[in-house]
Amino acid sequence: MKIAEIREMSTSDLVERVEAEVAKYDQMVLNHSISPLDNPAQIKQLRRTIARMKTELRQRELNNK
Repeated sequence: MKIAEIREMSTSDLVERVEAEVAKYDQMVLNHSISPLDNPAQIKQLRRTIARMKTELRQRELNNK
């Protein structure tokens, strides 16, 4: 997900999406520890997407104060 797409989302949608992506990430890591994924680079990509979303949430929090 690109940063432009993240910025277009509302804050409530972004919070829900972060929770969903974190759950997906945890499940992916667990599955990878049991049996290797076809593309383990997906884990890295998902981790970075989560970081982008959390960064945008933090920026919104600081701008609203």
